[in-house]
Amino acid sequence: MEIFLLILAFLCMLIGIIGCIVPGLPGTPIAYAGLWIAQITDRVDFSWQFMLIWGIVVVVVSALDYVIPAWGTKRYGGTKWGVWGSTIGVFVGLFFGAVGVIVGPLAGAVLGELLGGKEVVQALKAGWGSFVGLLFGTIIKLVCCGLMTTALIQAIW
Repeated sequence: MEIFLLILAFLCMLIGIIGCIVPGLPGTPIAYAGLWIAQITDRVDFSWQFMLIWGIVVVVVSALDYVIPAWGTKRYGGTKWGVWGSTIGVFVGLFFGAVGVIVGPLAGAVLGELLGGKEVVQALKAGWGSFVGLLFGTIIKLVCCGLMTTALIQAIW
């Protein structure tokens, strides 16, 4: 049973890493579930502080995943129109799969800026900022899942 649980924990880690890139698959929460599954075994003994801290990190990273594209829009000169457009684009994009998650925030930021009266070049710059924010969020999730996987491997060996 212990071997089965450890294999399941590693599968959660693998699915979590994939979920950092594939839309609709909550990567960091799945990887965190893998830590909990491993915790059930006699071989792994994470402290409650460790598990609590990782739980908080997972919640924060998951929330940031929806906020970072808007931050990128603002960082690249977008106005509140572009920020709102990017935020709405994140949620609308979820309904259109992988392409929607990438294009949604970018298109939302561009449309928001255009509706706010900005020139096309300025709107495209804000959209690019949203895309950069999306990439930054993906990197944060990958690092998070990578660190959880590393902690699991160290706990086992």
